[in-house]
Amino acid sequence: MKTAEIKELTTAELQERLAAEKEALVRLKLNHSISPLDNPLQIKDARRNIARLATELRAREINK
Repeated sequence: MKTAEIKELTTAELQERLAAEKEALVRLKLNHSISPLDNPLQIKDARRNIARLATELRAREINK
């Protein structure tokens, strides 16, 4: 998910997307521990997306 796409989302959508990404990360880690993923970089990408979403949420809190 690109930064420009994230900035277009509303705060509620950001919170929902953040929760969904965190849930997906947990599932990826669990699946990877059971049997290796085809592309383990998915975990890295999920963490980065979570960080991008959290950063945008925090920036909006500070600007208010």
